[in-house]
Amino acid sequence: MSLPPNTFKRALAAGRPQIGLWSVLASPYATELVAGAGYDWVLLDTEHTPSDVPLMLQQLQAVAAAVPADAARPTAAVVRPAWNDAVLIKRYLDIGARTLLLPFVQNAGEARAAVAATRYAPDGIRGMGGSVRAANFGRAAGYVAEAHREICVLVQVETREALAEIEAIAAVEGVDGIFIGPSDLSASMGHAGNPGHPEVRAAIDDAIRRIRACGKAPGILMVDEVRARECLAAGALFVAVAMDLLILRNGADGAAQRFRAGASAGAGTASSY
Repeated sequence: MSLPPNTFKRALAAGRPQIGLWSVLASPYATELVAGAGYDWVLLDTEHTPSDVPLMLQQLQAVAAAVPADAARPTAAVVRPAWNDAVLIKRYLDIGARTLLLPFVQNAGEARAAVAATRYAPDGIRGMGGSVRAANFGRAAGYVAEAHREICVLVQVETREALAEIEAIAAVEGVDGIFIGPSDLSASMGHAGNPGHPEVRAAIDDAIRRIRACGKAPGILMVDEVRARECLAAGALFVAVAMDLLILRNGADGAAQRFRAGASAGAGTASSY
């Protein structure tokens, strides 16, 4: 039984830009909702959210259950473990994650460790889990032999030091893409909280160019639409252009502010609603 193709991995390899949504609401209900919106991929975060392995299983099931408007283009799930840790990587792969975004990779050695954690021996150190969900509970007889071909490894460069190592990281076999973390990068460069600083913007643009020159896929989270389009034009291939928490927060805050303003203006008059 052959494994279904990882369409996200293949799109990156073919140079087709993939537009994503960053999801930090650790709820399968919210996950299913955003996964049906029509994005190419949705990032399911555990680094800065209260999600964990059992909850992520439900979130992955929610992505699988979602029905995008274009049923021919299902949304791919990208899972970010809390750290580049072999035990966490093993657990997320076993429950069915096929694309991982691994934070704070500083050099080629750490990139090699990330890849090794996704491969069975003799090519890596991933433990043999038996009848795991990723293998359809043991029904996919070819899983052990084929899994590495459909697992997509994305690593994050988030510091000035990591940016200097881009070419070495990109040269690691098994690394499919390199994600630039704009917030941590801005802090590393002395501009904490200001990823739009000209020095940070220039570093991001240069990193995108260098990653593409190495034949790997550059990625970034950029909720500013103008800047997101600039990153795509510069060559970024997987770009998250929205975040579910911000969509909910901004919508809720905006509605509250509009009605508060209306209530203040109408003080002393009969209510119109």
